[in-house]
Amino acid sequence: MALYIDADACPVKAEAEAVATRLRAHLFMVSNGGLRPSANPLVEMVYVASGADEADKWIAERSGRGDVVVTADIPLAAKCVAAGARVLTHAGEPLTQANIGQILATRDLMADLRAADPFRQGSGKAFTKADRSRFLDALDRLLRAAERDARDD
Repeated sequence: MALYIDADACPVKAEAEAVATRLRAHLFMVSNGGLRPSANPLVEMVYVASGADEADKWIAERSGRGDVVVTADIPLAAKCVAAGARVLTHAGEPLTQANIGQILATRDLMADLRAADPFRQGSGKAFTKADRSRFLDALDRLLRAAERDARDD
């Protein structure tokens, strides 16, 4: 069992590290650089080459059944879900086989709408304390479930 964080724009890195430490899970913090290394022996900082989607490729190649991935990148999430990993957004939303297709289609539709109207503003909302709390609870549940699955195998 491993926890992979798509770390470049992730606002919950410290929270993920705290949960991983408490549950003794190996954490891979994957980025293009610019993150401070952690002294935590359970945290492995992975610096990939700069370039589009290099961190995503690294995570997608390694994650699978029994792992948990934290990302807001929907195409990466789809690959990880297909590989059997549990996926969570930084707002605590689980991405699963049951919902990833619809979320991916909505993402693509919104990209098309933005391309058709260059003056259309994004609907990004601020990251709140409630989002952070929801993330902590959801990550704890997913890691515990992955741990149970690993014991059952």
